[in-house]
Amino acid sequence: MTRPIQNDADARPSQERFFVQGPHSRFSEFLFTFKVMREFIKGFRALHFNGPCVTIFGSARFGESHPYYHLARKTGAALSKMGFVILTGGGPGVMEAANRGAKDVNGRSIGCNISLPHEQQPNPYLDKQVTFDHFFVRKVLLLKYSYAFLVLPGGFGTLDELFETLTLIQTGKISHFPVVLMGESYWTPLINQLDRMKNEGAIVDGDMDHLLITDDVDKVMHFIRKHSIDEYGLTRRLPPKPIRLFGERNW
Repeated sequence: MTRPIQNDADARPSQERFFVQGPHSRFSEFLFTFKVMREFIKGFRALHFNGPCVTIFGSARFGESHPYYHLARKTGAALSKMGFVILTGGGPGVMEAANRGAKDVNGRSIGCNISLPHEQQPNPYLDKQVTFDHFFVRKVLLLKYSYAFLVLPGGFGTLDELFETLTLIQTGKISHFPVVLMGESYWTPLINQLDRMKNEGAIVDGDMDHLLITDDVDKVMHFIRKHSIDEYGLTRRLPPKPIRLFGERNW
């Protein structure tokens, strides 16, 4: 029998791939659980003291000359001026642009990087970065500390992050924070599909109440001010102070 051709990722199975390949020994699964718990704690300690964030999702594949890069950079700067910490996946492309926009105006910028077979290097515009082995841990941290979510054009990973965010809002697992799609022409087919889902009864009108699609940065700022800052009473107060006794550190 001919063995299927393997790609690089197949040749080096990750802990996650091992874990989801069916039942293993009780000890190995118990150990995996503790490794995941340790990774969560590392993320909590890194992000707890930074103040309200806005998470920006998008492709790692758009270079500095791409229009979406410029749009992300401009938006990151505007959100920083509003007082938010810019939180991204920490990589290149749209993520780098958003973090760079924050640094353009002396704002604060964080990256939740992911360890991959072809390692994704953190971009150079981060005040703080934390690297995770597991995508599901990383996604929790990208959601946990943010009061709004901006989604620029991207691929499978970006769609995964978008729909997980919308699902958690729809099911009440997180508050009804605003979600903004930037890149109107890119997302129009998706919006058409969401409208069809609503017409077919798969989702309801309320599921899209806090979803905005626009390329206008001023509209984005107004939308987030209304549905994040005003609705949740956010202020520019300082984040909680770390306790050195517990080994906690700020920036």
